[in-house]
Amino acid sequence: MHPKALLDACAELVAQALTFEHPADAVVSRYFRDHRNLGPRERGTLAETVYTVLRKKTLFESLARSGSGARERRLAILGFAGPRSFVKSALTDQEVKWLDDCDAIPPDSLMPQHRHNLPDWLVEPLQAQVGDQFEQLAASMLEMAPLDLRANALLTKRAELQKELKVAGIKAEITPYSPWGLRVADKPVLSRLDAFVKGRVEVQDEGSQLLALLLDAKRGEMVTDFCAGAGGKTLAIGATMRSTGRLYAFDVSAHRLEALKPRLARSGLSNVHPAAIAHERDERVKRLVGKMDRVLVDAPCSGLGTLRRNPDLKWRQNPQGIEEMSAKQAAILASSARMVKSGGRLVYATCSILPAENEAIAEAFAAAHPDFEPLDAGALLEGLKVEQAASLCSGGESGSLYLRLWPHLHQTDGFFAAVWQRK
Repeated sequence: MHPKALLDACAELVAQALTFEHPADAVVSRYFRDHRNLGPRERGTLAETVYTVLRKKTLFESLARSGSGARERRLAILGFAGPRSFVKSALTDQEVKWLDDCDAIPPDSLMPQHRHNLPDWLVEPLQAQVGDQFEQLAASMLEMAPLDLRANALLTKRAELQKELKVAGIKAEITPYSPWGLRVADKPVLSRLDAFVKGRVEVQDEGSQLLALLLDAKRGEMVTDFCAGAGGKTLAIGATMRSTGRLYAFDVSAHRLEALKPRLARSGLSNVHPAAIAHERDERVKRLVGKMDRVLVDAPCSGLGTLRRNPDLKWRQNPQGIEEMSAKQAAILASSARMVKSGGRLVYATCSILPAENEAIAEAFAAAHPDFEPLDAGALLEGLKVEQAASLCSGGESGSLYLRLWPHLHQTDGFFAAVWQRK
């Protein structure tokens, strides 16, 4: 594609994404469906340009004021995900000079908000948590996330999968914490690999893998993944159960559960039972009260721990939305806890990095439910032979009560988990 045409397409897509009417990935997917003539290289440039603009929106909007032409074009030029020489060939001499001036600004001279590119309301709670690590955290959330894979323990071993990927020309490193994880630096096409087609590998962030590990579901147990979504954790849990027992995958979105079906068909699992529910008090839930050995509540949340993958979330969320989400999380946790039998385990998790969605929910639940005894996540992970388990956790007298994962410390998405056992 000619540089000017590609830049124009980038500007068009940036304009659509910045309305924030829909998630950025949905906007990009729809654009690609409407423009099927685009090749893989053009699609990659378009998608990464949009995500770069979303990651650095505050900085780019400040720099764009000194440029000329349409706003979305200026933003697309600044965030163009390709060689500068390529995009410059589509620019006027005036635009080239402006871009060179922007690129020459030393990062250290930028104002704090132009370095961290976070909305004001999000800065204070993050600074309060990480202190002088805030700049490091903010910088990590501006980076692209690596591609993490999970070896399906039911069908293969991680070392065997790593060798299989190497033969296919894909270099994968062992993840430091999850016993099933492999990390790939680039973005290879996996869908045609024999390992993918036959279910030996799934795409799943290492932090998400650790949540499934923390549930520690056993053979023959009754288990519920209460907010299963597309089923990434469901599949990992089913593999730990060796496809025995009964694993319910509940979600209020039948559409999301539909995405689980092809993955389930590849996985080799026969113990998973997906079911769409109307709400957390659904009749299906009532019928299972007191019967579950394990329940995972991967609650709907702001998703702010996934900003490396979904940078639009920081601009689409707001304090009021977080407050409403917290109320929903508390209700879901309280309702799902009823399913746990005496001696059973309950895990509450989010992919958020805000205390309002994490520690606050866990502490309120513990205070209101004395029949649930908090378990130390660090000790549990250590018992599961996870390397440096204590470094993955924080909170409580032990300092390791909750699983607390951070992009800048653990190179995973931001995750939280609290664990209880019913007395």
